[in-house]
Amino acid sequence: MFESCPLNTMAKFVIRGGRKLKGTIRVKGAKNAALKLLAASLLTDQEWIIGNVPQIEDIFRLIELLKGVGAEVENKSDGLYHIRAKNITEFRLEPDIAQKLKGSILMAAPLLVRRGQAVFPRPGGCVIGQRPRDIFLTGFEAFGVRVKENDSGYQLTIKKQLKGTKFVFPLISVTATETMLLMAVLAKGKTLLKNAACEPEIVALADFLNQCGAKINGAGTPFIGIEGVSSLKGGRCQVMPDRIEAGSFIILGAASQSPIKVVGLNPENLDVFWFLLERAGVNFKIGRDSALIKPGFKLKAVNLKTHEYPGLATDLQAPFTVLMTQAQGISLIHETIFEGRLFYTDLLNQMGANIIMADPHRVIVQGPTELTGRCLISPDIRAGIALIIAALIARGQSVIENIYQIDRGYEKIEERMQKLGADIQRVD
Repeated sequence: MFESCPLNTMAKFVIRGGRKLKGTIRVKGAKNAALKLLAASLLTDQEWIIGNVPQIEDIFRLIELLKGVGAEVENKSDGLYHIRAKNITEFRLEPDIAQKLKGSILMAAPLLVRRGQAVFPRPGGCVIGQRPRDIFLTGFEAFGVRVKENDSGYQLTIKKQLKGTKFVFPLISVTATETMLLMAVLAKGKTLLKNAACEPEIVALADFLNQCGAKINGAGTPFIGIEGVSSLKGGRCQVMPDRIEAGSFIILGAASQSPIKVVGLNPENLDVFWFLLERAGVNFKIGRDSALIKPGFKLKAVNLKTHEYPGLATDLQAPFTVLMTQAQGISLIHETIFEGRLFYTDLLNQMGANIIMADPHRVIVQGPTELTGRCLISPDIRAGIALIIAALIARGQSVIENIYQIDRGYEKIEERMQKLGADIQRVD
């Protein structure tokens, strides 16, 4: 029997699971690409036009930060933004906003270029493990930035101009790679970034910067070379499809044995994901920009290990773990990126899953198990979408609270799920 949740005035999702789903769902623009493009718009005083921007809370918070330092931001239509940072009037980031958003650190480089200094708090975001802040600080210093840390955050200053450098990342970090890339495009001289992250979002950022006059080569490899230029011009681009959202929707179809077609994706960005689905026995067909789940297969347990791109993205680990609760056999889920990312599995156990935590990086899933509706609290963005998937395949009613965490990464998720036949309601 469903256990009622304590009274909470915050918005929540009420989900009645067990329904077969059917239909087509389109992937939105990639959150992890849009945030970087919007932050990079501060590098030039000319207008950038960015389309296919997802309408999610993290984007709204970053736009507040852009406006807070003087940028003019106009949403011409749904997801189409005109941005012009002609006059940067402030170099301090609003702490109440920046602390909620890990991506706020990306604004440091443009502010240093345009104002010679930047002041920002310790960035926030999902509580999924230690963030490698030392990489950012060491990288800033390599470009000639003076870093001063205090109780409230960081103050960065430069004397005249950023200087190109050789910087070796001690460990692979997507956001650190993007931050140093933004530092280097207008720095004096040449920069070499070694052990850089290779994610397609980095390639998309570099490609657009090159369209605007930057000189970047090697993006998508561990070695990125940048020759600094004096200025960037205006430009127009479309945000690439969100590969994490695409994978999550495909997993929903597989876990619920529903004929769901996911459109608007780039299949080449999910090669390892397709391999794991095949190993798990999922029947699917890949199109030029789509994927279709064909029901009637028997799920088999497979082991997975997250890895930096082109490996399986850590952001797909939680949805895939839900899929493994419905598979026959034992699977080992090895999360190599964040040591705090597997704690959501206790919520799945409350729903009836059989998951044993071996250590902070590994869990063992015994399947298949029938899931039952429960009252749940979303701990972060990616665990949040996994809980929605679990609730949709569970018997009975579930209530998911703290859905701001889900809204941070997924646009109008309940409305899009409803079009597939899901019984999911947002209750304020």
